[in-house]
Amino acid sequence: MKKTTMNRRTFLKAGVGTAAVLGIGGGVMHHLNMVDAKGRILIIGGGAAGCSFAARLMRRLSNPDITLIDPADRQYYQPGFTFIAAGIFKPDEVWKPMSKCIPSGVKWIKDSVIELDPVKQTARTAGGQMVEYDFLVLTPGLQINWDKVEGISRETLGQGNAHCIYDFMGAQRIWPAIQELVAKGGRGVFTDTYTKHKCGGAPKKICMLTEHLARKEGKRDGVQLDYFCSEKALYDVPLYTPRLLQIYEERNIGLEVRHRVKGIDTLAKKVYLEHYEKVKETQTDAQGNEIEVEREIVTPRVEDYDLLSFVPPQSAPDFVRNAGLSWTEGKLAKDGWAMVDKKTLVHLAYPNIVCLGDVAGIPTSKTSSAIRIQLPIAVDNLLSIMQGKEPTKEYNGYACCPIVTDYGHVLLCEFDYDKNPDITFPFTLQDMSKEQASAWMLKKHFLKPMFFYGMLNGLM
Repeated sequence: MKKTTMNRRTFLKAGVGTAAVLGIGGGVMHHLNMVDAKGRILIIGGGAAGCSFAARLMRRLSNPDITLIDPADRQYYQPGFTFIAAGIFKPDEVWKPMSKCIPSGVKWIKDSVIELDPVKQTARTAGGQMVEYDFLVLTPGLQINWDKVEGISRETLGQGNAHCIYDFMGAQRIWPAIQELVAKGGRGVFTDTYTKHKCGGAPKKICMLTEHLARKEGKRDGVQLDYFCSEKALYDVPLYTPRLLQIYEERNIGLEVRHRVKGIDTLAKKVYLEHYEKVKETQTDAQGNEIEVEREIVTPRVEDYDLLSFVPPQSAPDFVRNAGLSWTEGKLAKDGWAMVDKKTLVHLAYPNIVCLGDVAGIPTSKTSSAIRIQLPIAVDNLLSIMQGKEPTKEYNGYACCPIVTDYGHVLLCEFDYDKNPDITFPFTLQDMSKEQASAWMLKKHFLKPMFFYGMLNGLM
């Protein structure tokens, strides 16, 4: 059978219309009036959020003055990494040269920001260039802290059959390892991480896809699969959680909660974890009053594996915290996430800064679908600020996590800040509390071209 692909021309002729129908939280960008606002706009980060933001601004500003700083050679469709790891996508299907993704008319500085001064309104790059701005779009994504897992690094991924699908090369290395596990038998251990991280469903997906592959190959009895979750529950969106738990139980995938990965012995093929429990105790304070405090009890645990899929802790880039742009209290403070208003996406201390994407300290999932809905709101609010107006557009926290449950079905989780379902047409016509083949079609065939030819071009 001839392989079907979708290029830019095909997408523009058919995909945009389909995307409007399969909107998942937003359709195609309609014609909007041009704005004659002036100002030097600096975009830090050229990933999904940064490039798309630049494209939208170029369509809206009469006289744009936009600089984008990003060191990358390639623009990756990162949700595709899981499909590389499962043998569905080829590696060269999920990236394009960055030079082809930067909108025409945008000045691209191919470098990294190492220092940001929001008071002086300057950014300094690793190459020593100082860039001044009037308005800042903060979209640097997040950083993966490989050093927080002892015994392994990004460069040594694959050694001892320990893998991470959040890395392009890591996703490629795990696919033959999964095939070998299925063919020879053994134990596969899958984990997530204890910080907020991009695409929280990815570790669950690759675990379920491995299980399904073993069944398809008639090798399931020889494969033991265990998933170690860092949270107190496998998932936290009520509509979808029961079915996800049911799948793990039906397919005999072991599930352990409240576990954090601390280290890996790749030579011995052992993963070192911490199991934690939070207990409340009554103590007496200095004034003799009884108060209730919470204490964490940690128990070390070591697990043998034949194949390990792990996720390192993640955080905002260091320069964000060093610039004083991070939350200083609350759950989002520890990992440096940017202190942004969750509705307007405007920084709470610096009103000339808008922030969206993975770096934003907002209580929703870090996914490209969330970025797609944040984009028009953040762009409109920035344009209002540039014209001396109040930002009035609001984001409801919409995110979509297409949890792939097998080769052919996806549990399409759409929800808002309050974890209420926010299901988009035509999926409102189906029972989305269960996995659907239609959602698989969306995930496999449409989301990637929507990203490259729609979202990055400011069309959706």
